Amino acid sequence: MSQFTLLGGGYRADVTELGGAVHGLWRGDRELIPSWPEDGPIPFYSGTVLAPWPNRVVGARYVFADECFELPVNEPDRGHALHGFVSDVPWTAVEFAAIEDEHAFIRLTHTLEPRPGYPYRLRFELRHDLSAEGLKTTMTAENVGEAAAPYGTGPHPWLLAGPDVRDYELDLPAGQVLLVDQLLAPVTLEDVTYTPYDFRTPRRIGETAVDHAFTGLAEGRVRVHGPECALEMTWDAGALPWVQICTGTGLGFRGLAVEPMTCPPDAYNSGTDLIVLKPGDTHEASWTLAVS
Repeated sequence: MSQFTLLGGGYRADVTELGGAVHGLWRGDRELIPSWPEDGPIPFYSGTVLAPWPNRVVGARYVFADECFELPVNEPDRGHALHGFVSDVPWTAVEFAAIEDEHAFIRLTHTLEPRPGYPYRLRFELRHDLSAEGLKTTMTAENVGEAAAPYGTGPHPWLLAGPDVRDYELDLPAGQVLLVDQLLAPVTLEDVTYTPYDFRTPRRIGETAVDHAFTGLAEGRVRVHGPECALEMTWDAGALPWVQICTGTGLGFRGLAVEPMTCPPDAYNSGTDLIVLKPGDTHEASWTLAVS
């Protein structure tokens, strides 16, 4: 699969047709998300886009339009279906352009064919734009099948602001957190005020292990300040009203995962903010990552 290098405004992004993923992002010599080989394997979904659902479908089962479906289990230790189908499949680059070192973009496409547990046909377009404003990614989905389809999406970057996530200061303007059980299945939506997960006033992460979805966003953004740099991820909170934050505790991976999402974990079962794409419908969401 082909690799493409985008240059713009002092940034460099490497994009591969594997998952349409960003497998490296730098500002000057500063690494902003962890890099990995262009042909994979992709570590912990780093730099990928998740669809047709982000996060988990609990038990890999769901009911839609009065029909029960079973998805392939790809999180065997918990028994869930994780992060959809398109993060590690071949995408096709259909357009690539650069204006010297000021701005560059790449457009990739992938068609998801019907399969066990998801008998729907969706066409995706993924566009990565790099400029002095940072890396902007836009994900567009179109239902090119014959039946209405459940849908959700979101990115999965790991933000690097230093070697140890415990030293990061997290600024997260979210008023609610979705608490989970030991299998990371949703349990209850709570006001962050009464939990360890209130980062509305920026503070050091320290020993707080986070792998939770947040909502009630005052604005669509997360800022991370570390000993080496400060990063900001921004998006339209109307299109992406949720964000998953993961410190990667116990994974041995670098950075803090910041994942804006159209819907919360297990939305295929709860129906919360679940998008239903009728035949011919499209959905678009975008997000930007930049040095703050």
